[in-house]
Amino acid sequence: MSENRLKYETSPYLLQHQDNPVHWWAWGPEALAGAKRTGKPILLSVGYAACHWCHVMAHESFEDPETARVMNDLFVNIKVDREERPDIDAIYMGALHRLGEQGGWPLTMFLDSEAKPFWGGTYFPRESRYGRPSFVTVLLRIAEAYQSQPENVAKNTEALVAALKEEASTKDRVDAGPDVRDLVARIARAVDREHGGLNGAPKFPQWNIFWLLWRGAMRFGDEDAKQAVITTLRNICQGGIYDHLGGGFARYSVDPFWLVPHFEKMLYDNALLIDLMTEVWRETQDPLFKIRIAETVAWLKREMIGEAGGFAASLDADSEGEEGKFYVWHEKEIVDVLGPEDAAIFGKVYGVTRDGNFSDHAAVTASGRIEGPTILNRLESQSFSSDEAEARLSEMRAKLLTRRAGRVRPGWDDKILADWNGLMIAAMSRAAIVFDQPEWLGMAEAAFTCVATKLSAGGDRLYHSYRGGLAKAPATASDYANMIWAALRLYEATLSDRYLSQAQRWAAVLDTHYWDGDSGGYFTAADDTSDVVVRLKSASDDATPSANAIQLSNLIGLAAVTGDLTYDDKAAELARVFSGAVARAPTGHCGLIAAGFDLGRLVQVAVIGEGRSDLQKALTNISVPGAVSFISETGSFTEGSALAGKASIGGKSTAYVCVGPVCGMPVQDAQELRKELLIARS
Repeated sequence: MSENRLKYETSPYLLQHQDNPVHWWAWGPEALAGAKRTGKPILLSVGYAACHWCHVMAHESFEDPETARVMNDLFVNIKVDREERPDIDAIYMGALHRLGEQGGWPLTMFLDSEAKPFWGGTYFPRESRYGRPSFVTVLLRIAEAYQSQPENVAKNTEALVAALKEEASTKDRVDAGPDVRDLVARIARAVDREHGGLNGAPKFPQWNIFWLLWRGAMRFGDEDAKQAVITTLRNICQGGIYDHLGGGFARYSVDPFWLVPHFEKMLYDNALLIDLMTEVWRETQDPLFKIRIAETVAWLKREMIGEAGGFAASLDADSEGEEGKFYVWHEKEIVDVLGPEDAAIFGKVYGVTRDGNFSDHAAVTASGRIEGPTILNRLESQSFSSDEAEARLSEMRAKLLTRRAGRVRPGWDDKILADWNGLMIAAMSRAAIVFDQPEWLGMAEAAFTCVATKLSAGGDRLYHSYRGGLAKAPATASDYANMIWAALRLYEATLSDRYLSQAQRWAAVLDTHYWDGDSGGYFTAADDTSDVVVRLKSASDDATPSANAIQLSNLIGLAAVTGDLTYDDKAAELARVFSGAVARAPTGHCGLIAAGFDLGRLVQVAVIGEGRSDLQKALTNISVPGAVSFISETGSFTEGSALAGKASIGGKSTAYVCVGPVCGMPVQDAQELRKELLIARS
């Protein structure tokens, strides 16, 4: 019986489409069996809940009965939430790239009845425009070609699958990697010196790139790389990409100035920005970064805690059918909330004008004047005012936030994703220690417990996604790698064996079910994930760091804190596996290169003693990227670790700095510790 089956799903994105006249299936064995049974091609549509153009295509085409009739007659229609099935999305996005297309979402792919791709695109309009054919025209042409040109379709599918398999091959290895110092310098020169970010637009935070720049800046003393990161973060923190009322960062800016965001807020962006800002604050003590971190954590606590203490995935860009409507302001409304005097002060600081700065959404008043909405920002003058002035601005922001709370809110995708939670848990665990915020650590521990219990697939196996009391979707390598990172960061913060033991068990799962026994490296999908046409394997950068890059860092850390050299051997092998890919495209593997900084020389630091001492302050106030740092009253380190047996001396706080397996002499003076740390990071 034909029907839209998405009503049986838990994904907010899939549920957005449950009332479409399209006979949607969710990805799974039933859908694939239906394609084989009917012999029809598959129309695969991939998107996510916070995706603006996904909403546009849905309203134009999937809600239209005539378009739906064509889809239902000619295709088996499958809808995928890319956040729920990132492994499926990666396969077909990879196929689209091999067709010469740039890619993006919504992803629209056409597959044969065996789920092998043969053609695709992204957004197709209902009527022909933007240089794109109408969606119905595309549907009719594809269906006709599928029936009349089966040989060509078969050639396409085999070529695309072969290309995907070829990319997963990692048998080409090189002995000499790129000159990392030169690579860092070259990337730094590509950064916009005034506004930050890579030159041009749109601009994304691109954690992998800026993490490598920061690591290079600290290792090589590269001042250009250091300033490139600082300038980028300052502009992100003061631009419209940041929510100056509620906290949190949008996904990217459509312009070169970080002014006009694509308003969706993703958990992973905020996690990675918190982590990078924490490290940069340690070096700069710039109050801007400390404030933005605290405000973003406050947003997480207020708006992003989902079921059982896990962190929710995202907030939509749209509300009431308009992108950004929830976040922008007209001058008149600000005057209404704050009064003329305060509104004038606020408007000068936050760039509020009658004309606005978001021209796409300007309106014409009855008098004929154009009044546009303003995206709040502090790009004009990025420096803070006096403490008194900033306190007054804080009161104004609180009033505006209260008014904003009465607006129609953007959609909230409250599913709990293991990989994105891992990133946020890791970031908050580190920030909690650096900024002495026990509550933040409690939030991180609660989220960890949520993933470890609610997303458990039995034993130490995980599911990828959880919502509505149901865990589902097979875990990817990133779920394990990111949660291992989270566990190691929590172990640093607490010295609890619970976290170290869990990190080791999840590492064993990765080795058992994801490691490529033929040519090495971790596949995206497990060996028992049965509904993928090819197992991808990559260490290249994406919006989030790759599983192989994160796990390289994890293996180095596990070797250091446990003394188990098999982790070191695996780390060295993992780096060799992708050496050929890194040599060919170093700028596409910044995350992996940054992780490789610690091969053979991971820095471990411990401050042992009661109370928050000057030594602890010295440790948290200097950036040693990649270091594993412990602050402990008594010291209780794993046997085999370089720190095993270390203790405070003479009842005074005592610090130890170890590089690889070698520890320096005990230190009890803060300045001396700072000197040791500067030597260790270089």
